[in-house]
Amino acid sequence: MSQPKFGQTIQAPNALRMRVGSGRMGGIDPAAIAKAEAALKSLSGNFAQWLNDEIAKLERVRATIRSEGPSLENMESLYLRAHDLKGLGATYGFPLITRIAGLLCRLIDDKSKRLEAPMGLIDAHIDAIKAAVRDGIKTDEHPVGSILVKELESRIQKLGA
Repeated sequence: MSQPKFGQTIQAPNALRMRVGSGRMGGIDPAAIAKAEAALKSLSGNFAQWLNDEIAKLERVRATIRSEGPSLENMESLYLRAHDLKGLGATYGFPLITRIAGLLCRLIDDKSKRLEAPMGLIDAHIDAIKAAVRDGIKTDEHPVGSILVKELESRIQKLGA
């Protein structure tokens, strides 16, 4: 004979849904989104300078690595600069930079192998980022952008990174 089942299922309230709301936009006010987008657009005139500032930081780290040689500290700095560009590239209107910087991060992501990363390939990533900005190559839909990304990806895959 089967045993009687004891217990009760209690449906816990969805606290996140109560805080955020439900529906297509959740509880986020579309007017607030429009206001944020307008603020971002008003800042877009500064994007070129900010992007160049970030690239200059990346270039300074590369110069340090060339003069002092790779160390755990300066390779960490390189990683952080690349990671910043990975996050900022698309925001600044250059999704290609986000992608290339992401590949550089992938190349030097493993702290135990950073010192083994080929400097020539690191240079190729940095030079590709600089060329993208210089020539206004914003996406990998651009023929040169596509070639750059494919070549960098291929070389990283060959290293197993």
